[in-house]
Amino acid sequence: MNKYPEYRLRSSVQVSLLPDDQPVLILAYPLKVIYIDRFWKPVLNCFTSYDYLFLDHIAQIRPEINTQQIEFFLNDLTRKGFFELRGFPFMEDDDLPFVSIIIPVRNRPKDISACLISLEQLDYPKGKKEIIVVDDASDDNTPETVRHFPEAGLICLTEHSQASFCRNRAARKAKGEILAFIDSDCVADPSWLRELVPAFRDESLGAVGGLVDSYYNKKNLDQYETVKSALKIGSWYKRSMEKERFFYVPFCNFLVRRELFFKLDGLREELHVGEDVDFCWRLQDSGAMLEYRPVGRVFHKHRNSLLPFCSRRFDYGTSEPLLQKLHPGRIKKLFLPPHESIFWTLLSLSLFFKSITIFILCAGIFASDTLNRYSKLHKRKLPISFFTLCQAVIRSYLSFLYHLCSFVSRYYLIPGLLLLPLFPVSAGLIICMHLIAGVADYCIRKTRMNPISFLFFFSLEQLSYQAGVWWGCVLHRTAAPVLPRLVHRRDRI
Repeated sequence: MNKYPEYRLRSSVQVSLLPDDQPVLILAYPLKVIYIDRFWKPVLNCFTSYDYLFLDHIAQIRPEINTQQIEFFLNDLTRKGFFELRGFPFMEDDDLPFVSIIIPVRNRPKDISACLISLEQLDYPKGKKEIIVVDDASDDNTPETVRHFPEAGLICLTEHSQASFCRNRAARKAKGEILAFIDSDCVADPSWLRELVPAFRDESLGAVGGLVDSYYNKKNLDQYETVKSALKIGSWYKRSMEKERFFYVPFCNFLVRRELFFKLDGLREELHVGEDVDFCWRLQDSGAMLEYRPVGRVFHKHRNSLLPFCSRRFDYGTSEPLLQKLHPGRIKKLFLPPHESIFWTLLSLSLFFKSITIFILCAGIFASDTLNRYSKLHKRKLPISFFTLCQAVIRSYLSFLYHLCSFVSRYYLIPGLLLLPLFPVSAGLIICMHLIAGVADYCIRKTRMNPISFLFFFSLEQLSYQAGVWWGCVLHRTAAPVLPRLVHRRDRI
């Protein structure tokens, strides 16, 4: 086994040198430019093609630079979207930390059995891990099922106390320097810990989450969950940043340093939904880094019938207003860039009134914005063609429309349907925006489902989630989730 991961430039990335010998990376979609310190120029010079290179190969070519420094540098560029990464750093057994695997369970004998079987098959030294199952006052044979697994320690509660309490209880008993949380309705890939644990070699990292995939794939709802599950963060590496205030990783696949977990007083036991979001936000507020890696996979047995599916989305929605009250500094913002906002407003009016004059004004806004951006790039001497810029501007306008429609669909579809008899034009606009968001999601996700089925489940999800949000707003007397702050410029960090 090679002990190092492999890296390559994304196919849409160009490495260039400015006239002053300053190296830059240019990502065509979305158009993004990053200036690289000249210190790293020898490393970038290794990537003369778009083939994968092993980290040890790069280190041999550039022995004057520490291998781990190179790895962290390339990992950072991977998170920013300029590189692709496959594989993971291999750690010798003696170097692996002791990991405590924590599983809360209630009334799920078959699920916990499958979960524990998968944990028995982990590619991780037995002497470097322990399994702690907390039974949350099950009234069936779940505890007896767990006792059939000699590796698993069992804590039985006499009163139903919810998952947060169970996880905290297990953490207090845990001996590992790393706490690994997984849910009882999940099955771990054999390389789960091997792929995620090496992330903690970065001392700035407090916690890491891995890929959550769908266990089922037969029904249409299974196919929808495969691409739209709330537990699936995506296929790109991500790390918490100050400007991404709402970043979190679900606890069904979550590793955290034990010391940090207790420094933050564990999970809030009064929260029954959204406790993982709250913990991730508090972790970031403490100054620790949180990272998502699309490796270390677990398979989640999602609710694959309609009523439980809608009920769970409703529960997720009810947690949002409470989380906003607990974290008032995390203000939801809706980005309305001037040119894009005016463009789409004028385009809508030109179609509504069938006005060629308004349409010409609309085209003028687009042309003016494009020329202004090109002028700025030219002044900075960046080697970006006018055609490439035009493509990027078109994508940015479409991206803005998608995000605006997604917000309206997420929070205002129910009000739109209720107001349809009184305000048919406004309600019709909301419904159209919902459909635009759904069709765009269908195209982006590249699912095998037919579009009608996808839009059906998409609409059910939006209605269920926002019903929970509006209900939570009433219960907690806050409108923060549905009344974001409108901003015209992105935060610069």
